[in-house]
Amino acid sequence: MEYKKYPERTLRHWISAPFIYGLMFPMLLWDISLEIYHQICFRLYRIPLVPREFYIQIDRQRLSYLPWYEKITCAYCGYANGLASYSMRIAGETEKYWCSIKHKKKKGFFEPEHHKDFIEYGDDEAYKKL
Repeated sequence: MEYKKYPERTLRHWISAPFIYGLMFPMLLWDISLEIYHQICFRLYRIPLVPREFYIQIDRQRLSYLPWYEKITCAYCGYANGLASYSMRIAGETEKYWCSIKHKKKKGFFEPEHHKDFIEYGDDEAYKKL
């Protein structure tokens, strides 16, 4: 099988495939563990559950013009990237619940969106008012 879009990359794709698809097992374990945490702890903390379907969307494999191997890759990417986004949202909601303090300002650090309402790093007066 030759990858038509980038034939010069075929060998690199075959070499990297076990590393890419080998992550499926840790991802599934992460997904199961995350969902157990999400369903139990969020209910205990009374944090609204994060709707999984807003983050994990697997649909591109239904496109009839894709060859079978691209359909597999599209399903994998939809799951992997969606799981990463879903995980970040759950982690963010957890962080808001437990610790709403921003990180110390550092050049190049990407501050997550959910930190916008957190108190500033080092503001002990604001922390005491929580």
